[in-house]
Amino acid sequence: MSRSPALGRKLGRAVLIGLPFFWLLLFFLVPFATVLKLAFSESAIAQPPYLPLVEWIEEAGSHYLQLKLNLTNFLLIAEDGLYIRAYLESLRIAAVSTVLTLAVGFPIAYGMARAPDRWRPTLLMAVILPFWTSFLIRVYAWIGILKNEGLLNGFLQWLGLIHEPLVILQTTTAVYIGIVYSYLPFMILPIYANLEKHDPSLIEAAVDLGSTPIRAFWQITVPLSLPGVIAGCFLVFIPAVGEFVIPDLLGGSDTLMIGKTLWAEFFNNRDWPLASAVAVLLLLVLVIPIALFQRQQARHLEEST
Repeated sequence: MSRSPALGRKLGRAVLIGLPFFWLLLFFLVPFATVLKLAFSESAIAQPPYLPLVEWIEEAGSHYLQLKLNLTNFLLIAEDGLYIRAYLESLRIAAVSTVLTLAVGFPIAYGMARAPDRWRPTLLMAVILPFWTSFLIRVYAWIGILKNEGLLNGFLQWLGLIHEPLVILQTTTAVYIGIVYSYLPFMILPIYANLEKHDPSLIEAAVDLGSTPIRAFWQITVPLSLPGVIAGCFLVFIPAVGEFVIPDLLGGSDTLMIGKTLWAEFFNNRDWPLASAVAVLLLLVLVIPIALFQRQQARHLEEST
């Protein structure tokens, strides 16, 4: 009789642990394996537009499987400056956008964490509310705001601050505005969750010991909030690198990002193997530094304990 409850607990624990791994296997590893397979394929004028990696060969009475790994796609990316510039420009735009989002999001999160308890649910709802609207509609709304005859230029001209419309749409500035607006909640929420747990008595003790409020903020609040800041920066930087909708709608033809390059290769040139190779390298560019950073953080934590 005692085996049955123990077996049930083990089975329940296995199911509980196995479900997330099954989810990752189904929605991450399987699609990535498909893209990786395409990256080593050879482009062809066919449907689908690539040749199979494994081919059954019958020759002189012999039957064998032939595996063809095409490395031309990766060599082309390394030799063509267009893709290198697209990677570097995407990293630059994502990094600047992350810094701007942090500069806007941290004060908002700090204000929410220091607001009275009765106002915090309302402020939190105000941050989450944009998620209830389609992402595409929100980006399209910025076209009406930033265009030459848009709301922003009309308001500035009405105030008399400008006499001619500012050219903001179809520029990199518009891309920054779109990314900061779209991903701002991803920066605010983890920082707010961290700041809300801080003990206010630490700041009070520092002020009582002679520290100024600004110095106490930089020496106590900021170091304690670093886990939330790092999480928010990752949540903004990673999707911003591969962003396609915002640079395509708000950016100009000179805005070169890897997401637009992927779209052109997949749907305009129909070169699926080359586009898959670009996607695989983009994943490696993002995953390897993050994995190294997490390993360094874990090692630092072990040394400190």
